[in-house]
Amino acid sequence: MSAAVPAPESGPDAGAVWHHGDPLGEQRAATDSVVVVDRSHRPVLTLRGADRKTWLHSLTTQHVSDLPDGAVTENLSLDGQGRVEDHWVQTELDGVTYLDTEPGRGEPLLAYLTKMVFWSDVVVEPAELALLTLLGPLVGDSPVLATLGVDALPAVDTAVALGGGGFLRRRGEIEVDVLVPREQAADLRQRLVDAGVREAGMWTYEAYRVAALRPRLGVDTDERTIPHEVGWIGPAVHLDKGCYRGQETVARVHNLGKPPRMLVLLHLDGSDDRPAPGAQVLAGGRVVGRLGTVVDHVDEGPVALALLKRGLPADTALEVDGTPAVIDADTLPPPDVAGAGRRAVEQLRGGARP
Repeated sequence: MSAAVPAPESGPDAGAVWHHGDPLGEQRAATDSVVVVDRSHRPVLTLRGADRKTWLHSLTTQHVSDLPDGAVTENLSLDGQGRVEDHWVQTELDGVTYLDTEPGRGEPLLAYLTKMVFWSDVVVEPAELALLTLLGPLVGDSPVLATLGVDALPAVDTAVALGGGGFLRRRGEIEVDVLVPREQAADLRQRLVDAGVREAGMWTYEAYRVAALRPRLGVDTDERTIPHEVGWIGPAVHLDKGCYRGQETVARVHNLGKPPRMLVLLHLDGSDDRPAPGAQVLAGGRVVGRLGTVVDHVDEGPVALALLKRGLPADTALEVDGTPAVIDADTLPPPDVAGAGRRAVEQLRGGARP
């Protein structure tokens, strides 16, 4: 097996494996069979205590006060203007709430949550758990299940405990996360390889994520991002709950306004050097957005996520650092439908006209 190639030091996955010598072959294996990606650089926190669910419910955007055992969801922390500060995957299992978040956000999230405990019966701590992700259509085959020590995969967005510690959760039809004590991760990864699972790097996972139009905090978002712009209403924001920081903006944009930007997939010209995340996206020399994750996809070629001015037509000629780019029309959000509040305002305005 070829030596592991580290992820770029300038990127969010510094310290992780970018690929194992054959990045496009690893992606093809994720498409046709199953791969394992080491994502153990992703920090994990635990919440314990009788008040943990109601307490977290009051601070965040997702409805988690009565989250059942085994449930998996996404959640956000916003600032006072409704802009995204943190995003994490949340798992409720056996009386413990697990939060795993982006590299570099573990300590700030821990500090914020600890500061907000006050008199609640909640203990927030870092957890020494490593995350391995299995990806591919054969993720539920017998050799994989036997290696994991389970008879079957759980339903999507649910988790089950593992006998040796840690847990397994299903994030999609072909995506399974395994969180185990850090000292067990290398052994489990080798046993999966021995069972026929191919090792892949973060390049493979990022290509899969980008093609699925799933944003990543700090790469596909900036300091102005609100949840509506990147598709987090629903997956990470529950609109029928209140009393959290930034709620007013969430409700106002949903009911009366339209988000100023939209997350789309861009196809990049493959003949030039790849532009970097954060670069300005131009249309006719005018700035219309910012570039997010850039990756070479085994089937789609060079692609990227981008936050663009909402309403920009799909046939708009774009350029990023001299590289031509085209919007993938299938990733455009549906035409704006006015919320109940906006319809009421427009009706009132219409009725006031002479």
